[in-house]
Amino acid sequence: MPYLDRARASGVDFTTMAETDDRRALYELNKTCSADIPERGEFFTYDEYVAQRIEAPGVTKDGVVLALRDGQWIGMTMTSLHRDKDTAFTEMTGVLAAERGRGLSLALKLLAIRFVRASGYRWLRTFHHPRNTSAIAMTCRSGFVDD
Repeated sequence: MPYLDRARASGVDFTTMAETDDRRALYELNKTCSADIPERGEFFTYDEYVAQRIEAPGVTKDGVVLALRDGQWIGMTMTSLHRDKDTAFTEMTGVLAAERGRGLSLALKLLAIRFVRASGYRWLRTFHHPRNTSAIAMTCRSGFVDD
């Protein structure tokens, strides 16, 4: 995976929440990355986030992939698995503004795809605000198609 190789060559490491279970750090990273989503509105409180994202059905620690530079969390993707539908869903993929433009979101999305395939799922879905053109372009580059 060239995007992963390029990210690693630039000093980025990848891990999952299974390796480093810091819910508060995940919340803060997700909140910061979500701030640029058009019409996002108020972000969850910490307790809401834990209940609706971290402890939500289908979310596993292995499905939360983190990008780190020098030990600092700089990007994340969160994927939930739904057995009843044979479908996984990318809840969020985001990279801190200072780290954007280097292919990290695509590398994270590809790791999410790898996780979904390894989990035996057939479908992976996501959605974006229609004005979030950079996220839409990245998602298309990773192989997603409109349905």
